[in-house]
Amino acid sequence: MGAGSKVRLRHYNGRVPELPDVELYCHALGSRVVGARVDALRFASPFLLRSVTPTPDSIIGRTVIAVDRLGKRIAFTLDGDYFVVVHLMIAGRLQWKARGHAIPGKIGLAALDFSTGTLLITEAGSRRRASLHLVRGRAALADHDRGGVEPLAMDRDTFGAQLRRENHTLKRSLTDPRLFSGIGNAYSDEILHAAQLSPLQWTSRLSDAEIDRLFDATRATLSQWVARLQEDAGDRFPEKVTAFRPGMAVHGRYGQPCPVCGDPVQRITYAANECNYCARCQTGGKLLADRSLSRLLRDDWPRTLEELEKMKSDRR
Repeated sequence: MGAGSKVRLRHYNGRVPELPDVELYCHALGSRVVGARVDALRFASPFLLRSVTPTPDSIIGRTVIAVDRLGKRIAFTLDGDYFVVVHLMIAGRLQWKARGHAIPGKIGLAALDFSTGTLLITEAGSRRRASLHLVRGRAALADHDRGGVEPLAMDRDTFGAQLRRENHTLKRSLTDPRLFSGIGNAYSDEILHAAQLSPLQWTSRLSDAEIDRLFDATRATLSQWVARLQEDAGDRFPEKVTAFRPGMAVHGRYGQPCPVCGDPVQRITYAANECNYCARCQTGGKLLADRSLSRLLRDDWPRTLEELEKMKSDRR
């Protein structure tokens, strides 16, 4: 890279809440709203409501029967076979407040008033991506299910069949909601690190032993984070659902030491996302080519950690 050249890497500051995060929300909401009555549904942004029927008035006075995760969505089951489905997308978050609490300015989208308190739906930033659907009937609810298998309920054979259904990179397959429910950018990084597999390895080239390792890592990683987040929150409503959590091995830890081998965590960027991995633990020391940088550096792109360290040393 020539002197004075500048490459700006995109850093991913937000993410869609994933399986452990949504489970945390559902756990916290269950103890607060199951058995409660829906008193009102207030909107600050009309763009949040994405359905026409049933109408908001039709859910008023109904009792909450259950709160469940549907992929990365939260589904409130109400009596009469009614459902409220909330998808927070990247910047959407929930707050639990005293009953009748005002919707906050700027970030406030809506409020669900229950007989036990008020659930605020907020979204940072100017782009409104979060959504709320009102649904009646199980068949209509199924339209919001992307079809992926539940990672914590599947067996090894089902997991292997899903991986081999289509030939993609492991990163893409794990985050495909048609294949696996609720896994996104952050936890796929953690799963792949735990399994010691490259995010760019093709699913068609996985051995049976590698599938076994990935299956165990998927279940262990997600189970551990579900338990950890719920333990950390205790009886408090989760105040902060963030892209990067202390204790993660590689996600959001670019340049920091891998907790297993001590080598610096690497990253590749694509679209608005980044993938974090440890070259020593996952790719045999090989650096994965970042599209933007490898296109710029071409033959100067370092292929290994040793070449990267030499490049850094030469530039000091």
